[in-house]
Amino acid sequence: MVLSSSHFSPPKIMHSLPWKTIASTVALIQLCFLMEVESSLYLSVTDKITMLPGQPQVSFQQFSGYVTVDDKKQRALFYYFAEAEIDPASKPLVLWLNGGPGCSSLGVGAFSENGPFRPSGEILVRNEYSWNREANMLFLETPIGVGFSYSTDTSSYEAVNDMVTGIDNLVFLRRWFVKFPEYRQRDLFIAGESYAGHYVPQLAELMIQFNKKEKLFNLKGIALGNPVLEFATDFNSRAEFFWSHGLISDSTYRIFTSACNYSRYVSEYYRGSISPICSRVMSQVGRETSKFVDKYDVTLDVCMSSMLSQSKILSPQQVTEHQVTETIDVCVEDETINYLNRRDVQKALHARLVGVKRWAVCSNILDYDMLNLEIPTIPILGSLIKAGIPVLVYSGDQDSVIPLTGSRTLVHGLAEELGLNTTVPYRVWFEGKQVGGWTQVYGNVLSFATIRGASHEAPFSQPERSLVLFKAFLEGRSLPEAF
Repeated sequence: MVLSSSHFSPPKIMHSLPWKTIASTVALIQLCFLMEVESSLYLSVTDKITMLPGQPQVSFQQFSGYVTVDDKKQRALFYYFAEAEIDPASKPLVLWLNGGPGCSSLGVGAFSENGPFRPSGEILVRNEYSWNREANMLFLETPIGVGFSYSTDTSSYEAVNDMVTGIDNLVFLRRWFVKFPEYRQRDLFIAGESYAGHYVPQLAELMIQFNKKEKLFNLKGIALGNPVLEFATDFNSRAEFFWSHGLISDSTYRIFTSACNYSRYVSEYYRGSISPICSRVMSQVGRETSKFVDKYDVTLDVCMSSMLSQSKILSPQQVTEHQVTETIDVCVEDETINYLNRRDVQKALHARLVGVKRWAVCSNILDYDMLNLEIPTIPILGSLIKAGIPVLVYSGDQDSVIPLTGSRTLVHGLAEELGLNTTVPYRVWFEGKQVGGWTQVYGNVLSFATIRGASHEAPFSQPERSLVLFKAFLEGRSLPEAF
């Protein structure tokens, strides 16, 4: 899930510190934690949701509110937490992050994908395949400036990058544990999709560094859906996907792989200097693929009422929109926007708008360093595996933005680099009596899986199959090989 290119002017080129140099920053954070007065933070009871407007009766508890990550600038991240439906004390904690960078884990993740409810007109309806059937689900609106997250100092929205986001997320979770101390030693998983292919591994690496001095995070695994892991491989697999699905012609495929590939175009775009050849190639690709086909799910219909409202960062200058199967409301994004902008809903969520007039799916005030796209995170996955953290990469197979072919190539290459042998050969897996997708496992620590018929936002378009995959991931077992 990514933002409209119209939300950004081409950003300044920033030279972020190498990720490995932040150990000193982590040490400083730990020192600050030792000095902080934990009693000054609100207790979790303050954040308890009594009832969301239009919500059906449920047996599980819900919480939402703010965790301050910078007291001086009053920078606060907003979260929504749905405890597990049954016996939450025995279930793990899962932090879910949507991508963008700059899109809401509340509006996209919680209310469109794997949370307990979906908006439908004036009410909420149950999502029968909510991930809180299997885990305690924590959805975080990050970075600052996304959704209800805010700062009273508007400079906080400028020059935001992966490093800033990672450290903020670490501080958030450390302070969230102050509100919810019963979850401190709970098994913890981090999951996310799209640009969370940066957020999740970077946060996991920070946790491991933090734990070297203070054992706090009981990290048990990470899961990444259609993730950005390595810029060129991920983006340049788009051409073959378009061609193999009939979206572009033979001649356009040739120029899209020779004259100007997609990674070159995006790199030029975010540097504010698109070459004439790339401009011509992308115009041709755009004409053939059509603005009325959602690049995040190439096979299904679109919600026409919002068709022109939102383009997305990973597809600059291309108009795209959500699509789902016929059993799911294709206009759920519109309904989510309407629902979360209701004053009674914001009051129930303990949320407030600061510096913006309306809640938005993706931030229009955040100035993110989009050149961070080019930072590969596949090496971080390698370091996590060496530290004993299981990694799952999964792909909705109808997504042309981060196609399965690129992800599969990267995972296989990482397995070879680490010397991991195949422990589950490439095979189908089942959900019910249907093929749910395909999977391969390396060394019982690195897994790749596809979700058949799923979009970029797999739990949105294939909720039942996504839940089967999620449950297997949490339990550390292979996906079903029979029905």
